Amino acid sequence: MRVRFDNALICDGTGAAPFDGGLLVDDGLIAAVLPDGAEPPAADRVVDARGLALCPGFIDTHSHSDLVVLETPMIWPKLRQGVTTEIFGQDGISMAPLPKTWVGPWRRNLAGLEGTSDAIAWDHETTDGYLRLLEERGTGVNACYLVPHGNVRMEAMGLDARPATDAELDAMCAVLRREFDAGGMGLSTGLIYPPCTYSDTRELTALCAVAAQYGRPLVIHQRSEADDILASMREVLDIARASGVHVHFSHFKLCGVYNAHKFEPMLALLDEARAQGLKVTFDQYPYVAGSTMLSAILPPWAHAGGTDALLERLRDPDARRRIIEDIGHTPSTWDNFVAFATIDGIFITNVQTPANADAVGKSLRELGKMRGVPPLEAALDIILQEENGVSMVDFYGQEHDVERLLVRPEMNVCTDGLMHGMPHPRTYGAFARVLGIHVRERGLMPLEEAIRKMTSQPAATFAIPRRGVLRQGFHADLVLFDPATVRDLGTYTDPRRHPEGIELVMVNGEIAYASARLLGTEFLAEKPSGSVIRL
Repeated sequence: MRVRFDNALICDGTGAAPFDGGLLVDDGLIAAVLPDGAEPPAADRVVDARGLALCPGFIDTHSHSDLVVLETPMIWPKLRQGVTTEIFGQDGISMAPLPKTWVGPWRRNLAGLEGTSDAIAWDHETTDGYLRLLEERGTGVNACYLVPHGNVRMEAMGLDARPATDAELDAMCAVLRREFDAGGMGLSTGLIYPPCTYSDTRELTALCAVAAQYGRPLVIHQRSEADDILASMREVLDIARASGVHVHFSHFKLCGVYNAHKFEPMLALLDEARAQGLKVTFDQYPYVAGSTMLSAILPPWAHAGGTDALLERLRDPDARRRIIEDIGHTPSTWDNFVAFATIDGIFITNVQTPANADAVGKSLRELGKMRGVPPLEAALDIILQEENGVSMVDFYGQEHDVERLLVRPEMNVCTDGLMHGMPHPRTYGAFARVLGIHVRERGLMPLEEAIRKMTSQPAATFAIPRRGVLRQGFHADLVLFDPATVRDLGTYTDPRRHPEGIELVMVNGEIAYASARLLGTEFLAEKPSGSVIRL
């Protein structure tokens, strides 16, 4: 089917100045970018884009749709904010590799980030098996997959809280090569999450050497985004020097107002890395609150041995006492969410059972008051009762720091959006928020630069072929939006609100969403048209 867009403001994704023109889509590809006044070629459908901007589909480089996409292929919170490609496999813990012997414990370990599901057999075992499952079920967005370090470590040596032996490290490298050969786009790790947190620099350097051989990036939630962020960054940059890997920091930020004096040295480390020729990039969501599993508030030792062992410790009065003492001891040698967000800045966003549904939307202080126990005791209780399937929002930082990172040359936009419960508003609105707040209202950057950070920059960072630019022969992933009205609408208390001003989204030449403004009635595609992208 040939679709022609007329009278659009073309933002081609390269960062070049926008221009008036049109675009022709044919058989899923961009057939032509049309300058203003060009003779319009024949088309089966013509979209009058007068007053609207046309750009490549947005690429979400930090996504947590890995499991929900298997149940609900049309990921509407992403599609309706213009996201046409998502990168799964984040934070070192995801769907594959997953040996059958570890399915039970691993599902509980994942629940706080990805939710849970009985809609699949959990017998996919490898990255190839997981991607085949995606291909069979279909996906509304284009899907890429990072190979998660924690899964690799689990296959090679289980969930033990110790350094790897030489033989185990060799086994990890072999697993990583197998998963890259299956199409993994990079290596991810989350060094606050078990079992990744138990790895040392030696282990990470060896795995990154494999990634560098394959030309794949390390996508890293570093050991600290708070008290020890400078030492944490130095470790990551040393790994890059030793291995030659391209480092991509996940959701790069500085947590804790009391750490404000570390912001300038943090930026200086980025500048030094660039001057030395290291390839360093990062993604960021445009909010001062983060979101993850509630059990991230616990010290790393509490997670040793996996979720089953964690739950046993939460039943043990002595272990509980030690956990609470460690949380109260600052400064911490680990990222202590309670220290930098406080019990008033951490809110429950999702649980697995109706018994604790009343906790959703409550701060830890409010939860303790409801339960008649101290806030941290209430937090430990709900983690135990929900078998680790609890998510949170945590208020970590300052708006002016967010804005300074937004304009850095290394930065691209992401959502880091959890998909279940009462999610963080970034799940529905991160890209629209940048366009509405930071471009139009605050003028932090030109429109074309923001679009570049959402399209061609992430495509180049992850070597995603023929996407991210409006160019003949590229895949027709497109967003049509109103620069004068686009904005996010979700709030922390009402997050499930689609943004305003996103008028049409096309994935591989098929319209996934179109607004009533454009077509007279809202259109939501029933059939997914996304592709599974393997390198």
